[in-house]
Amino acid sequence: MKHGKKYQDSVKAIEAQKLYDPREGLDTVLTTAKAKFDETIELSVRLGVDPRHADQQVRGAVVLPHGTGKVVRVLVFAKADKAKEALDAGADYVGDDDMIQKIQKENWFDFDVCVATPDMMGTVGKIARVLGPKGLMPNPKSGTVTMDLTKAIADIKAGKVEYRVDKTSIIHCPIGKASFGVDKLEENLTALMEAIIKAKPTAAKGTYLKSVVVSSTMGPGVKFNTMKF
Repeated sequence: MKHGKKYQDSVKAIEAQKLYDPREGLDTVLTTAKAKFDETIELSVRLGVDPRHADQQVRGAVVLPHGTGKVVRVLVFAKADKAKEALDAGADYVGDDDMIQKIQKENWFDFDVCVATPDMMGTVGKIARVLGPKGLMPNPKSGTVTMDLTKAIADIKAGKVEYRVDKTSIIHCPIGKASFGVDKLEENLTALMEAIIKAKPTAAKGTYLKSVVVSSTMGPGVKFNTMKF
């Protein structure tokens, strides 16, 4: 892949063999965020787990202190009083079978997060094969299958992010926007890393945090010192 001049200049600003402390690393990431738009700052953590084993899955959710900087559209699967509760709580879309049909027939995905009440999961299961690969399937572990819709929606709108190890043993997750500045990004980074460390499976052996890299949308990755976490 051939990179542009801005990217190549950004690479030169990074010491290739250095493992940066969190604050210095974030400061370096921000200096390499040279795009004309407000770039997303993303964390990538390689873990010492084997995701092929069920007892070594790492998954959860955390509310970032300063959110992600993104407006999140929430779809809620609920009926009757719970549907009203969801609307009152600020859900963007609420429905049951009608929403299932819309997704199935129209290939509609104008939403970022799905929430469902437990009684709706049998119905939502009909489109699990569609929602699952997109990371949209409601899940109790991430707090998106719940009877407390008001709290779930409030947390999501406030900046709740889900993290999940992929098949290559890496977690990718946004921690904010370049416009946040170092202080807010550092607080978000700390909150997310604490959650990931707390979620360490008991079956995981050896080094848990293999590598921690932070990058902007258009910039190169900056390697962080895992010992600082």
